[in-house]
Amino acid sequence: MTTAVAAPFRFFSLQVVRTRRLGPSLVRVTFGGPDLHAFHSHGRDQSLSLFLPHPGQPEPVVPLELGDGWWQGWRELPDDVRAVMRSYTLRALRRDPDEIDIDFALHSPSGPASRWAARAAAGDRVLLLGPAVADNRAIRFRPPEGTDLVVVWGDESAVPAACAVLESLPAGTRARAWLEVGHAGDIQDVVTQADAEVTWLVRGQGGGEGSPLALGALREARLPSAERPYAWIAGESGCVRALRRHLVGERGIDRRCVTFVGYWRRGMTEEQLRTAE
Repeated sequence: MTTAVAAPFRFFSLQVVRTRRLGPSLVRVTFGGPDLHAFHSHGRDQSLSLFLPHPGQPEPVVPLELGDGWWQGWRELPDDVRAVMRSYTLRALRRDPDEIDIDFALHSPSGPASRWAARAAAGDRVLLLGPAVADNRAIRFRPPEGTDLVVVWGDESAVPAACAVLESLPAGTRARAWLEVGHAGDIQDVVTQADAEVTWLVRGQGGGEGSPLALGALREARLPSAERPYAWIAGESGCVRALRRHLVGERGIDRRCVTFVGYWRRGMTEEQLRTAE
């Protein structure tokens, strides 16, 4: 498979190296490939587009020969032929050998990406649209200079990015984070040099993603006093909007210092969400 360039992003032809179950609803897939020498990213909440094959296909089908017109060409392919495209965040990048990790939330067993991740095995082939430039517009975590408190919230879909964000914070940075998962077994150790307090919110059986659990936890929290706080919140769109209203309207955080990203929307597939946008 050839690759096409869409600077500062390009396509990378990859294959699964190994998988590791992180919890009942989280699995880490490690990818490798000769193309990865050209993959560059500062990490944090680096956004990626992953293309997966349909069952029975040896590799994902994307018309890369169209160059910059690949998107329209991909859209025009039959539904059961064109690769399944999903958005994910980079969990880790390593060299010698070149490898990347992507963590998958298995919150939708009927979804094509969840099914693929649950069954992924070494040698499975995928296509990735990712950064060829380390500092690129698909990194949204950008605290202003002088930030003296970082506030983080994410659900399962945002836990990989939130953990990467926390791990990237330098020593002495004050941070408070709330990470929401469905099972206690999904709780992970977060290693960071920052002065970070991480609270895991476990919904348990019957709880829905983006539930009032998150809003209640933040409303009850006593944040350290700060002159220039910055917040990063990501996950289900409805919950993200509610948390942003709380941080801006009730906490008084400057709206320009709140990065909010809806990774998914309840009741909608990614295809429907992209169409709605």
